[in-house]
Amino acid sequence: MRRTITAAVCQMRSGEDVAKNLMSAEALVRDAVHAGAAFVTLPECMVFLRAEGEKAPEAQSIAGPWAKRFADLARELGVTILMGSFPETAEEAARPYNTTLLFGPTGERVAAYRKMHLFDINVPGLEHLKESRATTPGTDLVVADAGFAKLGLSICYDLRFPELYRALSARGAEVLLVPSAFTDRTGRDHWEVLLRARAIENLCYVMAPAQWGKHGGNRASYGHAMIVDPWGAVLAQVPDGEGFALAVLDFERLHRLRTELPALQAKRI
Repeated sequence: MRRTITAAVCQMRSGEDVAKNLMSAEALVRDAVHAGAAFVTLPECMVFLRAEGEKAPEAQSIAGPWAKRFADLARELGVTILMGSFPETAEEAARPYNTTLLFGPTGERVAAYRKMHLFDINVPGLEHLKESRATTPGTDLVVADAGFAKLGLSICYDLRFPELYRALSARGAEVLLVPSAFTDRTGRDHWEVLLRARAIENLCYVMAPAQWGKHGGNRASYGHAMIVDPWGAVLAQVPDGEGFALAVLDFERLHRLRTELPALQAKRI
């Protein structure tokens, strides 16, 4: 039997209302599953997103109510869900982790990844963002066996660090997950280019659920959630607004491409 799965990337416009954000995320998952998805991914900051400096909700553990809600949803629907990201409690209470969780179709937590590269920028004309002021960086690479494929986990700004994705592919990743809240300013020029580059470099599928629109203050996300195939082609995309996009991931094709272009085996460093 051919190894394939129908997968979905979701696009949200999260704000300060946590309950509303969670309801929107759950509705998107249900809609995507109704449309045929067996694997659904949600974006970074799905629980809460406002301008930097705005008071954030109290962080929760990876076994807290937010996580349990999506574990239960995965079990109810019998699908795999990537729970975008949320503030996870850390030793330094004022600097929680930015964490994404992967739940399997029986509701089990398959993996947890804490964002390693934090978004500290000073781009003229763009809101100055310094994620490290309010976030503790993670330290561990994560490749999870989801049953249908091996998934390499990352979050947003990680996308700019190709060595991370080469390390994930070296550990067997077939799909690279990039839940994001990419800024509108940088996204217009860099988002698609970087996603397609990571797919081509590693001969992996790339799934990038995204935030879109304004979130308060001067903060705005680019959107364009997309799925890219191992040859760099965009298979599906959500241009603007909230919604989801579907694509079939074909892992026989992935491994055929890796055989025809064995770049991963030819590397010297």
